[in-house]
Formats: sequence, structure tokens, C-alpha cells
Amino acid sequence: MRSDQVRLNNGVAIPVIGMGTYSFENDRKTTEQAVEAALKMGYRHFDTAHIYGSESALGNALKSAISNGVVEREEVFVTSKLWGSHHHDPVSALRTTLRTLGMEYIDMYLVHWPVKLKPWVCDPIPKDDEFDLFDIQTTWAGMEKCVHMGLCRGIGVSNFSCKKLQTLFDFASLPPALNQVEMHPMWRQKKLRDFCSDHNIHVSAYSALGGPGNFWGSTAVVENPVIRSIALQRRATPAQVALSWGLSKGASVIVKSFNQERLKENKGALDLKLHDQEILEIDSKLKEMKIMRGEVYVNQATSPYKTIQDLWDDEI
Repeated sequence: MRSDQVRLNNGVAIPVIGMGTYSFENDRKTTEQAVEAALKMGYRHFDTAHIYGSESALGNALKSAISNGVVEREEVFVTSKLWGSHHHDPVSALRTTLRTLGMEYIDMYLVHWPVKLKPWVCDPIPKDDEFDLFDIQTTWAGMEKCVHMGLCRGIGVSNFSCKKLQTLFDFASLPPALNQVEMHPMWRQKKLRDFCSDHNIHVSAYSALGGPGNFWGSTAVVENPVIRSIALQRRATPAQVALSWGLSKGASVIVKSFNQERLKENKGALDLKLHDQEILEIDSKLKEMKIMRGEVYVNQATSPYKTIQDLWDDEI
């Protein structure tokens, strides 16, 4: 096993640094060019989702790189996600994603949020009357079917609490291989990481730098004095310190940047191994702060989650 990969519970290896491709603010060409640059730098893990609007651009860039001999399909790990309005038929949803990507299979398919929306909803911010009854057992049966049909190599979840994962274990024939959640030095997810470790579920960190540059993100992580001080001492960048912290916890880290210098900088986190004392300093001194809270999925009328605590099962 290479040092830049970890083995999932389904036997598939996942590269520990991934490129996020959420790109509502970018045109398709910009996304394609960024993915092409990342592939040339050695990135082999790419994260997308139906709702990101980047599946087509990612697929085009990968197809071009494969046909030009830059990479082989088997070397690349591609993740996409089941949107809330597609819970009624995960197989059809994944087939649509594969057509958009121009691929025969993906490596990981995740339930994007523990939220089911009416089938016609396409806006990422649902209105009050657009929620449906969330039934993870039925959704998960569809996800398992995707694996059995060879449409994906593995399945997992995103934004699931310990309690929601525990519910899944009651009926899942295939356990989730991965839980992709917000995780960074200011939202450390210790309880969830311990739970996932006990159940052999890999934790993948989105917003591994706190999402700077995204409309909902924050620069609080990379501007934190403790992070900046360690970066100065280690002749690294704050981003590399934050990512190295995530890697030290056994997580894979998903970072979104379309800037070539930043892409190189982020990959450089693989060469920085934080000392135990530095990790302890981060864990003990940084105030916890969840950035992506998911308030849009909470309402008093039609959502199954009446409060933010309901959505995260008091893990917030």
C-alpha cells in the first residue's frame, strides 16, 4: 500500500489527498483546465456531486487525460453523490451521473445529506414544501443495488452523525465504506472519528481548510495564529499545516482550488509530517467552530429536522 493511499473496508484504495470540484462560480472550461493541471501534478482523487454542476467538466478532463496517456482509469478515484431529490431511485440517479461523466463506473457513491426532497426539486436550497420523508433503509437498498450492478465500486454517506450511522448498521448488507464530513483543525470531529474507527469506516474531510473562497466558507482556519506559527516554524504554509493535521488523524482530505500554485501547495502537505506536540497544540488551543451547518435543511413545518441539533444529533 502506497503511503499516499488508505485501504477502505471494501478493499479499494483511496488516495488521501483529493481535489474538490464544486464549481457553481466557474465555467466548465475553467474546471476542465484545473482538473487537467491537477492530473499532471499527480492528483488521483477527484470529488464531485450532481448538485456541484462539475460532473461534465470532470468527466471531459479525465477522458482527455486517459486518451492522451496521462493516466489510466484504474489509477483515478472518482466520487460523486446522490442528491436529496434522487433518493427515490439511486440507480437511475447514478446512471445519469455516469452519462454526464462519460464513465462506466465511479469509485465511490455517497448519500450527500440525510435529507430526502421531492423528486422535482433541483435547487440546492429547498423550500419548505419540498421535503419528503427521509427513509434511509429504502435509499440504502438502492445504493447497494448500484454496487451489485457494477455502477460503482463502493458506497458511503456524507454529513452523517454517529447516531445516523448506527441506524444504518441495523439493516445494511453493505456497510458504508466512507463518511465524508466537514473536518479541519477548528472542527475536529473526535467523537465521529472514534466511532468510525470502531466500525472500520473511513472519514474523508471536506472543507479541510474551512472552505475559504466558497460563499459559505471561512478563512478562520488558515488565518489562525497557532496554525500560522507552526507553518512559520516548519517553513510550510498554513494550508499545508491544516491538511497535514487532517492526514495525521487518518482522514483523507478534499481541497477545492482551481489555482495551480495552490494545487501544488496543497499536495505538498504529503511531505509535511507534524510533530506530536504540534498536533496536541492544535487540538488543545483551537476553538471548535462548524462552518457548514446545514440550516437550509431545518424548518418547523416539513423537514424531519426541527432544529439544527436534530440534524446533527447534538454533535454540533
